Amino acid sequence: MSTLLTDFYDYLFGELPPTELLRQLAIIALCVACGWGLSRWLRKLFTLSGGDEQSVVHIGVKSFVRVLSPLLILILLTLARLALIRLKLPVTLWHVMMPLMISQVAMRFVFYVLRRIFVKETTAGAFLQLFEKVFATLVWICVLLYITGMWPDLVDYLDTTMLPLGRHKTSLLTILQATASVLVTLIIALWAGAMLEDRMMKLNTMHLSLRTVVARMVRAILILVAILVSLSAVGIDLTVLSVFGGALGVGLGLGLQKIASSYVSGFVILLERSLAIGDMVNVDRYFGKVTQINTRYTILEGLDGIESVLPNEMFMSTPVQNYSLNRKIIRLATQVTILYQDDIETVLSMLEKAAFAVERVSDQILPQALLLKIGEDGLQLEIGFWITDPENGRLNVLSDVNRAIWRVFKTHGIQVAHPKRDIRLMDPRSFEQSVDDMTSSAHKDAQSAYNAGK
Repeated sequence: MSTLLTDFYDYLFGELPPTELLRQLAIIALCVACGWGLSRWLRKLFTLSGGDEQSVVHIGVKSFVRVLSPLLILILLTLARLALIRLKLPVTLWHVMMPLMISQVAMRFVFYVLRRIFVKETTAGAFLQLFEKVFATLVWICVLLYITGMWPDLVDYLDTTMLPLGRHKTSLLTILQATASVLVTLIIALWAGAMLEDRMMKLNTMHLSLRTVVARMVRAILILVAILVSLSAVGIDLTVLSVFGGALGVGLGLGLQKIASSYVSGFVILLERSLAIGDMVNVDRYFGKVTQINTRYTILEGLDGIESVLPNEMFMSTPVQNYSLNRKIIRLATQVTILYQDDIETVLSMLEKAAFAVERVSDQILPQALLLKIGEDGLQLEIGFWITDPENGRLNVLSDVNRAIWRVFKTHGIQVAHPKRDIRLMDPRSFEQSVDDMTSSAHKDAQSAYNAGK
């Protein structure tokens, strides 16, 4: 290893005059400074002048800025190298700088793509951060091997190392190339699918459910095509996939019916538009707002903030109450019982005015007070009203209406009826005599019935 490093140092600096070394260092430093400054200028230019937040150029430059700096530096270094070669000047230091900058562009581009695919928030997960560290370490090891001249020896070793795969033998290099090919094409397909989904979700001319299903179908097709192309590129016979397809069919028939049903139900829900993000629905014992509609499951956010992950099959096999399907207006009601002596027409008018004064009560359909029953304890009334924002809760607006009714009743002196019961306290001796009389009477009746039966 030390001999290789010594030879490499002599190759770079041994026969290079000091003036030529300084010239190359100055050109490289100029390319780095210009690339960095140009990337900052482009970011400010598109951030300030890009008034349309949904423009492709604006989004691309703003989110691609971490890749933009090393990419511009690499382009400038390539142009400088071509110019020096044309002038017949040495480009010795470019043998180090080019692999370094290519590795920087590759790492930042892969990180950018992975975060666009898998990260929806501002912070990455622990697994993704670990993968980025491992990937960066592998890239730097490859760059070090290439710079020191050990890369050809490693490639020869991998090519001559054979691994048995069934009746055939495959080199370790072929296996690594196949793995890398599948990963690269799969990442590109996922990236293209994620970008297409972002663009589709911003098209207001298309229904949200249709946008979602189109984006999901295109992503699935891209993944399938990427896998097939990558396997064909490395020489794998695709007819072996028929065995895998048969095994998958058996698995679906035996133990994956629920999962398959949820996937199919997800596409059906999106296509028929029976659910949409933001709808208030009630299914089984779950009530809340639809926040996500994924291929296999749907997330409902309850009014208490608890999120429920429900399989899509539940929305197809059980009745669903959608409070936002055609219109987002629903009726609520509360009941109250008043005394007989109160004027019924006056009280009904008070109830309607009290409910209408509540902020969230809709004015599209006016509140209506009804006399439901002339009961044994009083007059049973109901006040029905409508709201247009069920996603903000029902119990809170019902509480506001009840409080408004209570305030009106207190102001006008209207009393709420309650059941009345008379309780009489008997003398203990009289109570015992009554019990004895009842027992004796029951005994006589039983004896008479017995005699009559004989």
